[in-house]
Amino acid sequence: MTGSSAGADHQRGGSRRRSVARLTAVQALYQLEANPEAEPEAVIREFIRHRFGREIDGDQLGEADPVLFADIVLRTAADRERLDTEISAALTPDWPLARLDSVLRAILRAGAFELAHRADVPPRVIISEYTAIAYAFFTGREPALANGVLDRLGRTLRAEEL
Repeated sequence: MTGSSAGADHQRGGSRRRSVARLTAVQALYQLEANPEAEPEAVIREFIRHRFGREIDGDQLGEADPVLFADIVLRTAADRERLDTEISAALTPDWPLARLDSVLRAILRAGAFELAHRADVPPRVIISEYTAIAYAFFTGREPALANGVLDRLGRTLRAEEL
């Protein structure tokens, strides 16, 4: 294997670890919404210790970037009220945030967090990643809704990059 192909393989592996981190962050945010008494730090520890790289319900979760995972969960949970305001502004009046499925809310919150606070990640990557996560959970219109809302948020929060 040449140095450049080894670097490309490393990049793909890193990309996969970041994708798994985003997916598990959505699951952790869902868990936090379902159990408001839970502390984000405890949920993060539980995921890292018991879920990363393990098979759960017949699915191999894979290795995740624990730093990115923790960053998304902690900072999304801490900034939830402001993120919900941003998301609500991107939704139509007939589909308020409270009407959406809780998994979809978690996807939108994590995506909105990254769009607002992760300038190191291109907005198109963020939108694509969270739309793919929506497809992992839903077969109906939810992925298109996630894509549309995140695109609107991206054009608001990162207009110069889109």
